[in-house]
Order: sequence, then C-alpha cells, then structure tokens
Amino acid sequence: MTATGTATRRAVDTMRPTTAGAHVLVAQTSFLGDVVLTTPLLAALRRRLQPRRMTIVVRPEAVPLVRHHPCVDAVIVDDKRGGDRGVRGALRLARRLRRESIDVAVAPHRSLRTALVLAGAGIPHRVGFAVGPWAILYHVRIQRDRRRHDVERNLSLLQAFGGPGDPERPRLTPSAGAAARVDALLRGLDIDPGRPLFGVSPGSVWPTKRWTPEAFAQVAHELEIRYGAQVLLLGSTDDVGVAARIAAMAGGSVINLAGQTDLDTFLALVRRLRVLVSNDSAPMHVAAALEVPVVAVFCATTPAQGYGPYGEHVAVVEADLECRPCGRHGGTKCPRGTEDCMRLVSAGSVLRAVEALDRAASCGAGAGARAAPGRIIS
Repeated sequence: MTATGTATRRAVDTMRPTTAGAHVLVAQTSFLGDVVLTTPLLAALRRRLQPRRMTIVVRPEAVPLVRHHPCVDAVIVDDKRGGDRGVRGALRLARRLRRESIDVAVAPHRSLRTALVLAGAGIPHRVGFAVGPWAILYHVRIQRDRRRHDVERNLSLLQAFGGPGDPERPRLTPSAGAAARVDALLRGLDIDPGRPLFGVSPGSVWPTKRWTPEAFAQVAHELEIRYGAQVLLLGSTDDVGVAARIAAMAGGSVINLAGQTDLDTFLALVRRLRVLVSNDSAPMHVAAALEVPVVAVFCATTPAQGYGPYGEHVAVVEADLECRPCGRHGGTKCPRGTEDCMRLVSAGSVLRAVEALDRAASCGAGAGARAAPGRIIS
C-alpha cells in the first residue's frame, strides 16, 4: 500500500465509530444532471450510516429535485451564482453549516469552493475525491476513476465508510401537487387521454450538445404519424425559441410547453411520457431516474465520459468521430467549424432507437441498473 493509501485507510478507521446516528451533509452544487446522478449516493449513505439527519446543499434551481427525496431531511441552498457568490457568500454558507452541527460531510462535487466551505464550517469528518490540490482539505480522499459512470464514481465515496456501495440507480420523487398540476395542464390543452404522450427536449446549456432543430422536428413529426402520439416539446425558458422553431417545422399537433412548467411539474410531466428524446442534458437524467425510456442524442460529448443515461430502458445515438469529445461539457462552438457531431446524427437512427426502446419497455425487458446504455452509431 502506498503512503497515500495508508493515510487514507487510517482516516477511514478513525471515522467509522463517529458515523452512527450522525448528521450527514452531502454537497452537490453543480448542474441539475449532476444532482440527479448524486441521488444514488444519498440512498446508499442513508442505508450505510443510518444518520439521525441527512442534509444536502444544492443550487436554488435544483431544490425541486431533492426536496421530496425520501432520504433527504433538509435542503440548504447555495446561490453561488447569485446572492451567495464570491468570498462573502462562501463565508456566509460556511457559518450557516457550522450552526447545523454537522458531523460528516461527503462531497461528490469537485470544486475549490466546496472544499473551502466545508473546511471553513469546521465539519470534523470530510470526505471528497483526491482531485486537485484542494483535496488536502478532506480528511479522506477517494480516487476518482474516470473510466466509470458518474453514479458509480459517486458511490465509490462509500469506501470512506467501510467499502464500495451496492449498485443503485438515480431516483426522483415529484410532489403530490405536481401530479395534480400536470392533470390540469393536460386537460387545458384538450389532449385525448387515450393518446400516448412522447416528449422531445431540444435544449442544453452548451450549444455543441444540441442536436439540430431540423432533425428534432423530423422526429417529432414521425412520432405523431407512427404512434398516433401527442408530442410535447419540453424545456426551460431558455428553450422557448428553439422549441417554437421545431414546432413550426414539425407541423401537426406538436405542442410547445418549453418554459411553461416549473421543475417540480416538469418531473411529474416526464413521468407521464411513453418515451423522451433528448440531448445530453438534465432532462435525459430526469427521465432515466423516473424509469421513463429515453433516447439521448450525444453530439460533442460521449457517454464514455461517465454521464450517459443510467437506467434500464436507455439508448444513446451518436456519430463516430475521432474529434469527440471536444471538451468536458461541450462548448459554445465546434472547434473544427464543421458541427459534424450534430449534423451526422440522422433522424432515422433516433427513430429506430425509439422503436427498439418502446418495444423493450412494453415487453418488460431488462432488470436492474445498467451503466452501459444501448448505443447506436448514426
């Protein structure tokens, strides 16, 4: 065992007696999809440590993802891009966490700010990844295997408490009120309740992760024809424009709901879908966590980076290009200026993936979480 390994093991040995009935904090202030992929860690920590209290720190927009999660007792908001930004905001958060009397902090989020806040809060037992020079601020540092799915990487943090975690898939719990709001929304749209609902989510924070509007429109049109489906275009207020363009090109009865639901209602609406077609973005992870079949189009990024949809009925469609991935998150423009990763994914390949997933789901095929989603090269 290396010197680092020995130091880590000693820290683990001293931590074990402190965890029984502890107040455990999980810090995940990254993107919405990252919060979804952290939910298996919440469940595993609850099962392993049986804490008296489980608290999670997230950004304001992510609160609906965890507010009703059965393993979460409290949610603390870190508005790090708004009112809590900068050094003063970090200090305020650290002071608040200090008042919470937290015993153990676990940080799947790999950022200097997170490490400094947890250390500044004086939390006596801190667990994080051995990534970056700030990892020294954690008492236990776990190696992060870049070859594994992010769900499994997060679960590897359980090594600090006696060993790796059991396989676990992401899970989300919409509120009871959200289901009622979806009922009212669908009634207001005068949608035939016997008509299958298919979703199309064309947005992404990063432009190079967005499949072309023309291809999304073709898919939406074909879904209506082939399945007699009601196709719903879903997304945030940032997606209203592209969704309107897709609706106009698709024709038929495609309905643009982008920007018309809050996140909690969005969760309940996705749960009603027969299949979701999405970019590599948060809705993809939401659908997989809700056990809704999802076809994900990967453009600039690749599932090998560890952020593919994680579930039973999932498929990835992508172009086989040597230039992919061109970055960790994608980017604002194609480095080669060709946008081949977007243009070369055909609507036909996505429709074939939808057909295969829909058939498998209707037959009840599959069992257990699966880290390697079905893959179709366009």
